[in-house]
Amino acid sequence: MPPASNVDGGAGECSNGSVNEDLESRLRALPSVDQVLQRPRIGQRINGAGRSLVVAETRAVLERLRAALRGGLSPHIDSVDLLERAERQVIERLDGLASPSLRPVINATGVVLHTNLGRAPLSAEAVQAISGTARGYTNLEYDLGSGRRGKRDVHAAALLEKLLNAPAIVVNNNAAAIFLVLHAIAAGGEVVVSRGELIEIGDGFRIPDIMAGSGAKLREVGTTNRTRISDYRDAVGEATRLLMRVHPSNFRMVGFTARPRLEELVQLGAEFGLPVVDDLGSGCLYDFSREGFRDEPPVVESLRAGVDLVTFSGDKLLGGPQAGIIAGKPEWVRRVRRNPLFRALRVDKLTCAALEATLRDCLFGRYDRVPVLRMIRQTAEGIQARAEKFIAALRFGDQVSIDLKPGSSVLGGGSTPEQSVPTMLVRLRCNGGVRITDVENALRKGSPPVIARIENDSLLIDLRTVLEDEEEALAACLARALDRSN
Repeated sequence: MPPASNVDGGAGECSNGSVNEDLESRLRALPSVDQVLQRPRIGQRINGAGRSLVVAETRAVLERLRAALRGGLSPHIDSVDLLERAERQVIERLDGLASPSLRPVINATGVVLHTNLGRAPLSAEAVQAISGTARGYTNLEYDLGSGRRGKRDVHAAALLEKLLNAPAIVVNNNAAAIFLVLHAIAAGGEVVVSRGELIEIGDGFRIPDIMAGSGAKLREVGTTNRTRISDYRDAVGEATRLLMRVHPSNFRMVGFTARPRLEELVQLGAEFGLPVVDDLGSGCLYDFSREGFRDEPPVVESLRAGVDLVTFSGDKLLGGPQAGIIAGKPEWVRRVRRNPLFRALRVDKLTCAALEATLRDCLFGRYDRVPVLRMIRQTAEGIQARAEKFIAALRFGDQVSIDLKPGSSVLGGGSTPEQSVPTMLVRLRCNGGVRITDVENALRKGSPPVIARIENDSLLIDLRTVLEDEEEALAACLARALDRSN
C-alpha cells in the first residue's frame, strides 16, 4: 500500500488539474479583439474615436477580464456574457475619455475656500477676461507703446502697487513664492524661523521641506508654543541670510503662547542688516475684521510694519486665480525677479487676465463682484431670505421634510481656523424608505454634482457657497436625487 502522502498528493493533482482545466475553458471563452470590434455599438465608436484608440481600449478591457477570471470571476459566466461585458466596458471607457474629468460642481457645504473644490470661484469679469485672452493673441510680453518686447509682470504689477503701495511680482502659487524668495536670498545660508511656525498644510506641504529644497538651511528658534525676540537675536550669525515669519494657516495655538510682534522682528533685521520675510498665506487685501474674523491681517499691515517682503496666495482671501504674489521693498523684489527660477515659476496669460480683473475690482471697492468676498460678507439674515425663497419653490411631496436650521459657515483654505460666521442651513430629513445617504450619493454623482454634508441623519445645504444663478440647478438636482433614491 503506497504511503498516505502519495495518495493525498495524487488526489490534489487531480483536483488541481480539474481547476486548471475549468479555468482554461473559461479563458478560451473570452472574445477576441476582432469579435468585440464587430459589435455594432463598438463600430459607432470607431467612426467617432478612431480605430487605434478603440482597439487599445478593447485590449485593456480583455486583459482586465482575463485577470478577473483568474481571480475567481463568476464560474457560470459564458462566452455570450463575456462578449456583452467586454462591449459594455469598452463603451464605458471610451465615454469616460470623451467626458471632461474636471467638472463644475455646486458647493453646498458652506466652506467658502474649499481646497478640494478648487478654492475661489472666479468673478464674471475674471471669466470674461480669460475668455477674451484665450481666444486669440495678446500683448502678454509686447509693449504696444514702443513696439518692443515687454514684460508680463506689468499687467498685474500696476494694480498691486496701487493696492499695496509696494512693487510686486507674480508666480504660480504661494509655495512657489516662498521657494523663490528663499532660493534668491538665502540659498546656502541660514533662515531663522520660530519652531512654532514650522507648519504642514495640505497635501504634505511642509515649510522645512520647501526650505531644504530651496537650498536654504533652517535655523529653528524658541519652543513650540513660545518664541521671544531674544531667541532670534541669539540665532543670528555669519551664516544668517534672513529672518522669516510664517502665518500659522490652518491651526492655532492657545494658552501659554508667545511670539514677537512683527515690528520687533523688523527692528532686529535692521540692526543686523538682514531682510525680514512675512509669509502671509491667505493674503487679505480686504479687512475681514469687520466681518468678525481675527488673525487675518491685511497685507498692507505687514508692509507698513516694515517687512522687506511678503508672500501670499491669489486664490484664497484675495478671491482670484491660483497665484503666488511677492511684494515689498523695490530692491528685494528686483533681486527675486532676477533669479533664474522666476521664469520657471511665472504665470501664464490666463492667470494674468483673471488676476488683473480681480485686482481691479478690489482697487475700486467692488467687493461684491468677487464671489469669495461676496459670500463672506453675506449676513445670516440675507442667507435666510434666500433659503426661504429656495424652499418655497421646492415640490417634493411627503418623502422628505425640509426646514431651516441655524448653523455656521467657515472660510476654509487654511484661513481663520476655528472661526466661523453664522448662517442659515436648508435641512432635509427623509421620511419612509428613503435613506439620506442615498440622496447625498445621488447628488454627488449627478449632473452637475452637488457637494453637501450630512449631520445627524440630515442633509444640510448652506446657500452661502451656492452662487445665486446655481439655485435653479440645485433644486433640479435635489428632485432627481430623490427620484433615484426611492
